[in-house]
Amino acid sequence: MISSNDFRSGVTIELDGSVWRVVEFLHVKPGKGSAFVRTKLKNAQTGSVIEKTFRAGESVPQASLEKLTMQYTYKDGNQYVFMDMETFDEVRLNPEQLGDRVKFLKEEMSVNILFWNDTVLDVELPNTIVLEITDTDPGLKGDTATGGTKPAIVETGAQVMVPLFVTIGERIKIDTRDGSYLGREQS
Repeated sequence: MISSNDFRSGVTIELDGSVWRVVEFLHVKPGKGSAFVRTKLKNAQTGSVIEKTFRAGESVPQASLEKLTMQYTYKDGNQYVFMDMETFDEVRLNPEQLGDRVKFLKEEMSVNILFWNDTVLDVELPNTIVLEITDTDPGLKGDTATGGTKPAIVETGAQVMVPLFVTIGERIKIDTRDGSYLGREQS
């Protein structure tokens, strides 16, 4: 249990059978009446946001979350298989659970998976990954100064906008949070 007086951004609580993360909170002490805590909560499973008011000192169950580092091992049909490298337990996730992160999944990549009561809440990829370009328009000498970009397909099938001078076979660093090009990887 956690008191509403101890709410901070990022704290997770159980409410109505779901896990909610405190996004914003405000302790209010009006001139008359008792104090209260006004919060903005985000559902960890659906992403919906609600505003809720708690009495000051009200106890709420705190969600106990478990974060495990697991390795993406292979794709089985439409399921993505992750393995805990210590216990060799497998977790199978479908594309809906992974969302846009699917396009940056590479075999043997380590990811953090967030669990609540044996339910997967979130999958966190590393912030940056290095992937090889498999298809793009040819690069032209002297294109470094123009600052233009072109689409490129990387080994996982994702499309990334890259500078004009990047060619097929080069390894590039990508920010997995927004899919942006960060630079070429030196070999």
